[in-house]
Order: sequence, then C-alpha cells, then structure tokens
Amino acid sequence: MRTLILVLWLWLPPLAAPLAAQDTPSSGNPLSVPSIVTTGEAIVRRAPDQAFVTAAVETRSRTPRDAQQQNAMTMTAMLQKVATAGLPKDAIRTLGYTIHQDVDFVNGRRVPRDFTARNAVEIRVDAVERTGEVIDAAMQGGATAVENVRYDLKERSALEREALRLAVVDARARADAAAAGAGQTVVRVLRIDDTRKPEYPRPMMAARVAMADAPTTPIEPATIEIRSSVTLTVAIK
Repeated sequence: MRTLILVLWLWLPPLAAPLAAQDTPSSGNPLSVPSIVTTGEAIVRRAPDQAFVTAAVETRSRTPRDAQQQNAMTMTAMLQKVATAGLPKDAIRTLGYTIHQDVDFVNGRRVPRDFTARNAVEIRVDAVERTGEVIDAAMQGGATAVENVRYDLKERSALEREALRLAVVDARARADAAAAGAGQTVVRVLRIDDTRKPEYPRPMMAARVAMADAPTTPIEPATIEIRSSVTLTVAIK
C-alpha cells in the first residue's frame, strides 16, 4: 500500500504543470497583458416612418350570443371603413377577443349583469401622415376606443447596427486617448461587449377618442432615438 501511494505522488507534478501554463503571458489571457477598458455610447435619431393604431370594439347584451353578434357586426363595419383608407390586407391583425359577464356585488352578494364582448385590432399605417385619418375612419366605423398609437421605424434593425458601430467607434477613440495619456498605444482589441438594453417602441398616445364629426385628428409623432452602448477591452504597449 505504501508503494502505491508513492507512485501516485510522483505522477502529480506532471499533471499540474499544463494547468499552471494557462496563466502565463503567452496564453493570450486578457488579464496577463496590459490593457484598458473603456465604454462607448451612440444615439441615432430618425423621424418615424410607420405607425400602429390599436382600436377596439366593445358591445354589451343580456346574452353572450347577442353580445358576440353585435360585436361582429360593428367590427365588420369598422374594418370596412378603415379599408377605405387604402390600407393593405396584411395591415390589420387581431390582438385579442374576449366575452365575459359583468358582475356587481350588492350587500355582499354577487349579482350577474350583462355580457361584454370585446375585439381589439392593431392597424399598421405605413404613411405616418395619414395616422389621424385612420383613427377617424376607425371611430366613424364604430370603434368604441382607440387605446394606443405607437410609432416605429421600418429599418430599425439596420439603424440599431449603425448605432452599435458608432458606439464601438466612440469606445475605441476613448481607448486611444487613454493610452496616449499614459504614453502607450493600442495594439489590438481583446474584447467587445454589447451592453445596450433592449428597446421597444413606446406608445405616443393612450387615450379614448370620441370625435367622429371633428376635423381629422391631429397626431404629431416624436423623433425616435435608438441608443447603443458597448464595453471595449484593448491591449496596450
């Protein structure tokens, strides 16, 4: 038994040697070479070129069947009216449909009321300047609410990549400046981390509209900002 233990002990150093070699400067570990870590930021601003309008129809009746039928008729009329604005068929999609019974509580007792049917659709408007016209068409067609208008960019992905590129340029410029201040120069990039947080189109309006006979609803979209940030690690000498 003593002989076996001695043999194992003698074989341990050769096995440990390759592990120690991983921390040598020649391994390329960023921690083993002089380096600088900087952050870069960029903002790309564009006027929106696409709008999304959420319109809903709510109907109430004593029976769920009547509520459903009334809702179907009103929604059909609304969609036909919206179609007169020249929107393509794929510009409208259903967001949700529900039928439920309203209840009240009187003296601690549950009192059933009418049934409510609700159908909400999202309408894509590719000509932003016609957003107000589409809202008016929806209301005139029978929509009981316009709950949300949001704006976006058709080429959002391309603009996000442009913002990312500019953020890296900013981080590299900062790294060059820091290295020059220390009497050093940047020799290579070791790591780039995209640190931006996901951004989602923000609603520009959340209000009920009830002005069927009023002039075209005025809608003024705000400029959309696409932000990007990165962390850059570079080697210096």
